Amino acid sequence: MPVTVTELDRFEASRPRLEAIAYRLLGSAGEAEDAVQEVFLRWQAADRGRIEVPEAWLTKVLTNLCLNQLTSARARRETYVGEWLPEPLFAGDPMLGPADTAEQRESVSYAVLTLMERLTPVERGVYVLREAFDYPHREIAEFLEISEASSQQILHRAKKHLADGKARKEIDEADARRIVEEFLAAATGGSVAPLVQLLTENAYAMGDGGGKIPARTKPYAGATAVAKFLWGLFRPAEAKRRILGGSPEVYAWTANGEPAAVAVLDGRVVGVMVLEVGEDGIAAFRNQVNPDKLERATAQWNSADHGEPLLVAAF
Repeated sequence: MPVTVTELDRFEASRPRLEAIAYRLLGSAGEAEDAVQEVFLRWQAADRGRIEVPEAWLTKVLTNLCLNQLTSARARRETYVGEWLPEPLFAGDPMLGPADTAEQRESVSYAVLTLMERLTPVERGVYVLREAFDYPHREIAEFLEISEASSQQILHRAKKHLADGKARKEIDEADARRIVEEFLAAATGGSVAPLVQLLTENAYAMGDGGGKIPARTKPYAGATAVAKFLWGLFRPAEAKRRILGGSPEVYAWTANGEPAAVAVLDGRVVGVMVLEVGEDGIAAFRNQVNPDKLERATAQWNSADHGEPLLVAAF
């Protein structure tokens, strides 16, 4: 049966929530949109008159589509060039979803999205549905076709896996800008010493170029090694300008609720370096430079005013 106007409106009302769930599960805005579109096609083909709670039906179909995709994505990422990082989203992007509680904000942070790669698909599903969208374990169990007790145990296990690697603390937008400004001042200074002072002892840096933009295949680890890498990254070099097509302007912003240095060249976002901040300093730098993962960021960036850049970089 063709979808009625009422049924279409009902689906469209659910779309933002579905896209936010899919983004947290997949770490990709483009894949999230594709997954939600597939749900719509299945909604069209379903006997909708027999669906008692459409929102629950849509969530179950979406979640299982995403978990199946995560299973196949693990095999693809084994052949991915270099480190794999999620697609960053800027403040205000509706795909970031709810941010009313600390748990919701944390679940979409760049740090946690990266750490979630260590979870199994089911662990990731339970964590996202419970922590980010507050679904009761009874409903999660129905979505994933597991027992309620299993859902509770899986959540406990997932949170333990994530807690083992987290150093993040919550900061507001003003703090985020200050942190990025301090970082850029240190990174462009005359020595690495001020930069080392901003980092935790076990700080690390990683980048995702997807084989299209040069990025180190293994992370730098330790405050001194990371500081030397970042200090060198901001040194003028003609090779860097050739790769990017010029010298980008660098702004302070937030991505996924964390401080970010955003490099923009001719209206195109060419890099988003997200800073994970812990109690003792900056614990991690995750630099997304894969152009395929910056298309949505570019569109969003060009729809808002970001003031003056903090510097013109050579990287």
